[in-house]
Amino acid sequence: MNDLKLPESSVRVRNEQRILDAAESVFACHGYRGASLQAIAAAAGLPKSNVLYYVGSKRKLYIQLLERTMMRWNAVLSDISVDDDPAEVLEAFIRSKMALSRTHPQSSRLFANEILQGAPFLQASLKGEMRDWVLSRAAIFDQWAARGLMDPIDPVWLIFLIWSATQHYADFEAQIVGITNRAELDDRDFASATDFLCQVILKGCGVTRVPSRLPEA
Repeated sequence: MNDLKLPESSVRVRNEQRILDAAESVFACHGYRGASLQAIAAAAGLPKSNVLYYVGSKRKLYIQLLERTMMRWNAVLSDISVDDDPAEVLEAFIRSKMALSRTHPQSSRLFANEILQGAPFLQASLKGEMRDWVLSRAAIFDQWAARGLMDPIDPVWLIFLIWSATQHYADFEAQIVGITNRAELDDRDFASATDFLCQVILKGCGVTRVPSRLPEA
């Protein structure tokens, strides 16, 4: 479709999405230092000047991608309360993270590269906003434990465990397919791994999954 026939806002949204998707792949493969705006522009099929117009700079683009990744990952836990069922919350969190490892593996690899480099662009967020967010979620987990709804485990370590276990299937896919002798992980593999993580983590937290009720005849 000719961009001239689209409203300016629609063109902008479409081009920004193309740039973000292209940048995610380039940064995931080459890291921040190895990536260039020219390579990102080429991957997006846009002139470099357009990339600069829409995102401002390589640094801003990189940080925007990291923030988008964290927002996607943690959306399920953002609105939880002490009145929620911990089994439902934890299972939804695990399943959501595994689905993102399946659909957005480059996001996970980009984030992993940033952390492996010492998180130079995320230090302020990790020590500020992200730390506050984790501690606020942990406080809810502690209240569930105090009410006897789950075992009194360290909730911060639990969040780390779920992050790392689910991201493993994106970040270390080459290891997994090599050992399991697969060309790639398919939907059934992810479904099986997701069920496994739900079973092991929920059992380790001392919570019980409630089977869905069958509709009444």
